[in-house]
Amino acid sequence: MVKKIPRPEHPRPQFKREKWQNLNGEWNFAFDDQNQGEKNRWYQKQEFKSRITVPFTFETEASGIGDRSEHNKIWYQRTFAVEADSQQKVILNFAAVDYLTKVWINGSFAGSHAGGYDSFAFDISDFINYQGENNIVVKVEDSRSKTQPRGKQTYKKDNFLCWYTRTTGIWQTVWLEFMDQKLQFEKIKITPNIDQKEVELEYSFKADEFRAGEYELITKIEFEGQLINKFDFEVSQKRHKYKINIEDQNNEIKLWSPAEPNLYDLKFELSSKGQIVDQVNSYFGMRKISIEEDKVFLNNQPLYQKLILDQGYWPKSLLTPPSDQALKKDVELIKEMGFNGARKHQKIEDDRFYYWADKLGLLVWAEIGSTYEYNDQAVEEFSSQWLKIVKELYNHPSIITWVPFNESWGIEDVAKNEKQQNFTESIYYLTKSIDPERPIISNDGWEHTISDIITFHDYVESFDKLRKTYLESIDQLLDNKKVFNNQEYIEGGKFIMADNYSYRGQPIIFSEFGGIAFQDKEGWGYGEQVETKEELSRRMNKLMEIIREADYFEGYCYTQLTDVEQEKNGLLDENREYKLDLEKIIEFNQIVD
Repeated sequence: MVKKIPRPEHPRPQFKREKWQNLNGEWNFAFDDQNQGEKNRWYQKQEFKSRITVPFTFETEASGIGDRSEHNKIWYQRTFAVEADSQQKVILNFAAVDYLTKVWINGSFAGSHAGGYDSFAFDISDFINYQGENNIVVKVEDSRSKTQPRGKQTYKKDNFLCWYTRTTGIWQTVWLEFMDQKLQFEKIKITPNIDQKEVELEYSFKADEFRAGEYELITKIEFEGQLINKFDFEVSQKRHKYKINIEDQNNEIKLWSPAEPNLYDLKFELSSKGQIVDQVNSYFGMRKISIEEDKVFLNNQPLYQKLILDQGYWPKSLLTPPSDQALKKDVELIKEMGFNGARKHQKIEDDRFYYWADKLGLLVWAEIGSTYEYNDQAVEEFSSQWLKIVKELYNHPSIITWVPFNESWGIEDVAKNEKQQNFTESIYYLTKSIDPERPIISNDGWEHTISDIITFHDYVESFDKLRKTYLESIDQLLDNKKVFNNQEYIEGGKFIMADNYSYRGQPIIFSEFGGIAFQDKEGWGYGEQVETKEELSRRMNKLMEIIREADYFEGYCYTQLTDVEQEKNGLLDENREYKLDLEKIIEFNQIVD
């Protein structure tokens, strides 16, 4: 009986190559706690006696292992036959592996990669047998290091407060792509311009040499099956850039928004001597995100953001979404509650999440997992991985804000330390060099440096204190003359701006509040736990009434969507069941209209 492949859908809907092969499923597996594997050349001959279901990590029940103890060096192995001929290149793709990955094909070293959230690939054409079986071996090393971007994965022995079980190894899809030997279509950068009713397409190709007249690329732009534009060009260099008008026969374009998430389809055909050698499908949304004075605009209209904090954990699979349907369901649930967006907190999500956000209409803040220490190594690893992620996610219309830092994690002295302030500025400007349009929040929550939006995090329980802070003292807060969020976990409170920086009239968003948990001896939440649904609803509504009265806020983000392990303050439990009546959550979101 053939076992069903987990996560069988294409992992990259915005660059979907026609010829691909999924390598998810059962792999052989071994722990290497003594780190003997490379020395003993396990990549050549070792038999791994355990089994693991990829793409789930050994810590998860879904993997078939479910071992929550710490193992920092692990190995994977399987065989495969390629569904390609010798005229095609074979590219091995990993959507995400945490953290240091080394790969061997048929005993030969294919490459390595450091990072837990960005995708990577190796050209394995020179190592494979096009006829018969091939052997792939993967070694992964992880650690509790605070210098690697890790997000909410605990850096202690056990879980604590709002830090959870580690994710070690392959945690997203592994797949092969097949393409032409001589020239490869690598990526497409899509930049919509709604004011000019056009889209800019920047193509990237790879080849040993470019020969005149050898390759042609045909691009088709369609909307709901109707051809909008078609053009072709000769591929003569590594990059080509074109601006394409996308007006329909009525001189109109279809805008993307949460209410109407219109998407245009892109189809690319690479041909040589009249024969198609590569086909890729993509899509894009025509939307504009901008800031004018103290307001955020979507498609030239004021945007009030109603966000939910979403950490993307599941009880049986942790960081790995159990299915494509699970991702779609989360997007649907968020919209059903009356939120128009999600702050994906401390995690770069599976690309299928952003696909469903694009398709169903959900605004997203993209936020990398933090480091928890500042040094040269952390700066190098963070910077490299963040910029890769920005480039990877650039085309998604749903993503409207970049969040590289959260609550001074990894830059704990940024309030006064010039080096750390320079680091945040460098990340800001490097991000702007790739994407000049999306807003960037330099340090979400407090101690902002250069930032397009100013955000507050505050879990103070006293409604009187919150009312006084945000209704009577906002000018003092913005002038850095008064602290806020002076509660159990933030002794002494925080200033909103770092030293030598000042508020410049940016939009203001209350991007973390709430976090109220039901009474649970084992569970954790912010402040005093509640015993009844009525008490939870009452406290939530009182918080929202303060936000409504503080009419300078241009949006909010409530903590949080679901319970996550010991943190029991979700509107849903970890199985996505409502803890509060849906109607009450909708009413909560309607308090500010």
